Amino acid sequence: MTHDVIVVGGGAAGLMCALTAGGRGLRVLVIEHANKVGKKILMSGGGRCNFTNTGATPAQYLSANPHYCKSALARYTPAHFIDLVERHRIAYHEKELGQLFCDESSRLIVKMLLDECAAAQVRIATQCAVERVAREGDGFRVQTSQGRFAAPSLVVATGGLSIPSMGASGFGFDLARQFGHVVLPTRAGLVPLTLSGKHQERLRDLSGVAVPVEARCGRQAFRNFMLITHRGVSGPAILQISSYWQPGDDLRLDLLPGQDALAWLKEQQRARPAAELKTVLSDALPRRFAQRLCEAWLPNRPLKQYNEPQLREVAEVLGAWPLVASGTEGYRTAEVTLGGVDTDSLSSSTMMSRHVPGLYFIGEVVDVTGWLGGYNFQWAWASGHAAGMAVPG
Repeated sequence: MTHDVIVVGGGAAGLMCALTAGGRGLRVLVIEHANKVGKKILMSGGGRCNFTNTGATPAQYLSANPHYCKSALARYTPAHFIDLVERHRIAYHEKELGQLFCDESSRLIVKMLLDECAAAQVRIATQCAVERVAREGDGFRVQTSQGRFAAPSLVVATGGLSIPSMGASGFGFDLARQFGHVVLPTRAGLVPLTLSGKHQERLRDLSGVAVPVEARCGRQAFRNFMLITHRGVSGPAILQISSYWQPGDDLRLDLLPGQDALAWLKEQQRARPAAELKTVLSDALPRRFAQRLCEAWLPNRPLKQYNEPQLREVAEVLGAWPLVASGTEGYRTAEVTLGGVDTDSLSSSTMMSRHVPGLYFIGEVVDVTGWLGGYNFQWAWASGHAAGMAVPG
C-alpha cells in the first residue's frame, strides 16, 4: 500500500507530525512497534503530562548547534498547543515555573492526539516492527512485521534511549547512520546522580529528605529541590543539572539559595549566641540533614565560639557544598537522551535530511534536548509540526 508519508514512531513528535500532515490532506501511516502509541506521554508528569512550558525559548535547549531549534520553536509555540488542548476541553493548570499539567490524566492528551489523527484519516499500525528500510526510486520502502509499505517521505520519530522498559531503542540512530548521518555521542539526561564511598555512606540513611538548593556546574545553575535517595540524589535541581554534568566535573550546591550565607550566620550569631550551629541550621534546612552536615562537614559548637574566619569557612561550605557524584542512574531512569542525529545535516525549517531528500528526523532522536518542565514535549510538538507542514503532498 502506498502512502504520502510514513512516520516511524508513535510518540509525541510522531503523532504531531502525522496529524499535521494528515490535516493537509496527505495519506499518512504511523508505524509503532509497541502495543499502543504515546506510552511516554501516558507516564509523564506522574500521569498528568507536563505537556508544555509557557516560557519555552531556545535558551532552554542543549544542542551542539544551539540555533537549530529556533525556527521550529518560533513557528509552533506553547500557545499553539494550549489552543489545541483548550479546543478539546482538557482542563489544565500551571504547577510552577510555567509548567502546564492536565488536571486529570495524561490519557486525555493521547486521546486528543488520536482524535486529531482520526479526523485527518491517519492510519496507525501498532505492534508493527520495522525490519528493513530502503531507498527506492524517489521514495522509501519499509518492510515490517505487518507487510511492506512505501512512501515518498519517511519521518523518523523513534525517540531516544531513555527508559528502555517503555520500549526505547537505538533504532532511529541506526537508521540515521544507514543513510549517512552523523550521530553525536549520546548519554542520559534529566537523570538522578549516584554517589559512592564516604559521600554515599554519609547520606543514604537520609533517603527521602528533600533540601532546597541551587545546583551549580560550570556556568549553569538551577534552584529547586534536591531529593536524597538510597543510591544518591535526585529531585528537580539535580535532574536539571545532570544534563550539564559529566563525571569529573565540579558540582556545588548552595544550601541557602537566595541568601548571603555569611551575613545570615552573623545575624544568627548576634541573635542567638548560645545556640549551636546544628540547631540554627535546623531552622533553615531539614533537621536531619542539618545535623548530618554538622557531623560530617562542619564543626558544631555554640555560635559565640566562632570567630569571623571560622564563620566565613562555614559560610563557604553552605554556599558551595561539594557534591561528589560518581555517575548517573543511566537510561533506565533518564527522562531524555542527550546527543543524537547531528543537526548540521538537517534543515532547521523542515527537519529534512540534507543528504537524502524525503527523509526527516524529529523529536528526541535529534540532537536537541530540553530542560525539565515541559520543554521536551514542546520540542516534540514544534519539530513534529515543522515536518508535518513540510512533507510534500
